[in-house]
Amino acid sequence: SPESNLPSPVKQEQAKAETLPDLNAKILYEDWDDIPSSSALEEISEEEAVQIIAEPLLPLRSSTLRDYVDHSETLAKLVDLGVDLSQVEKRQKAGQLLLTLDFEKDIRKILLFLKDVGVEDNQLGPFLTKNPYILAEDVEALETRVAYLKSKKFGKAEIAQMVSRAPYLLLFSVERLDNRLGFFKNELGFSVKKTKDLVIRLPRLLTGKLEPVKENLQVCQIELGFQHNEIQQIVFKTPKILTASKKRLKQTFDYLHNIMGIPHHMLTRFPQVFNSKLLRIKERHMFLTFLGRAQYDPAQPSYISLDQLVSLPDEVFCTEIAKASIQDFEKFLKTL
Repeated sequence: SPESNLPSPVKQEQAKAETLPDLNAKILYEDWDDIPSSSALEEISEEEAVQIIAEPLLPLRSSTLRDYVDHSETLAKLVDLGVDLSQVEKRQKAGQLLLTLDFEKDIRKILLFLKDVGVEDNQLGPFLTKNPYILAEDVEALETRVAYLKSKKFGKAEIAQMVSRAPYLLLFSVERLDNRLGFFKNELGFSVKKTKDLVIRLPRLLTGKLEPVKENLQVCQIELGFQHNEIQQIVFKTPKILTASKKRLKQTFDYLHNIMGIPHHMLTRFPQVFNSKLLRIKERHMFLTFLGRAQYDPAQPSYISLDQLVSLPDEVFCTEIAKASIQDFEKFLKTL
């Protein structure tokens, strides 16, 4: 029939375009209704085919958030912020949480809150990497917890330090925070001021499990033989002892007290020694013993404090404490 010889709508437009060389065959449409229809069965040239850009399909299931970054503006912006998605996806249900959030609607207000609390811009990414769950929290609830800390006379800079160093802190309700502060005050017999100072220096005490803390206090008293007032001094000077490995704590004490002969009152005076690696203590003590300089009694000449024993760099330790060269120390270590 005559109609069968008519060109298709697409070919009609192409024919028109060929008469407009200045437009390089480019068709401009005023709105979507002007776009010519085309059949799914219509053949197209190879040149036309390679110009078709298909949007990648969103993975239905994936074990990594990386597969979703190209499809999610939220994830892309979090990556730009410095969030490590490979670490986030290791946390239970954190990946699913991020995929449900909208950056502008859900996340921006949390970022502004954290900045107002005092978290530095360059720490926002690492903070959310460690605690992505805060993105699901209500801002008013978070502000209530900050207000509680202020009511306990924590300063703005102190709160900023605590939140930055213990990212899970603001997930705790006011009741739980109050119970935690009460626990350390009562268990250690500290004043309010000392309790505040303790948690400012080690804020994860407020977010970690309390059972290991109780066990370490018992170890110090029952197995290591420290008196209550000595434990108070040790903990106040070195809060990390509350969360240290019990095994390491006992091994370090055994070597210091039973091998090196350091009495309890000296360990109470220099509790930082418990934070040192036992191997470092052993190597330096044995080297001093080899040189005849292992003297830890302050009443005796050539007294060496525990602080000097463990805190100085090798070169300074050798020249100023052992009165030997670093080469002598290295040769001695090879004989062990």
